[in-house]
Amino acid sequence: MKSFIEELYYGNIDPQNSGFEDDESVQHELRTISENEDWLTEDLSGEEKKRFLDFADAWSAYNGDATLDGFTTGFRLGARFEMDTFLSDKASFERFLEN
Repeated sequence: MKSFIEELYYGNIDPQNSGFEDDESVQHELRTISENEDWLTEDLSGEEKKRFLDFADAWSAYNGDATLDGFTTGFRLGARFEMDTFLSDKASFERFLEN
């Protein structure tokens, strides 16, 4: 069996794959966003349409960056838990084994 890191490297573990696509409330929100974006794109013209599309593109880029930042922060937090758990000598684990 490959190690966790090897599985991640070879794409057998995809953190982005697990999500909330089956969540009915999220699906409703996504449909609302899509329907409104379609409506605005069809009904707006000229400068208004350009500004809306610029807004939508900027929001999408920001959301992607924020999601990446959250993922990275969570990953680092998990690594800090591991470090504190296994590398810290502040707690004597032998004491816990006595009970």
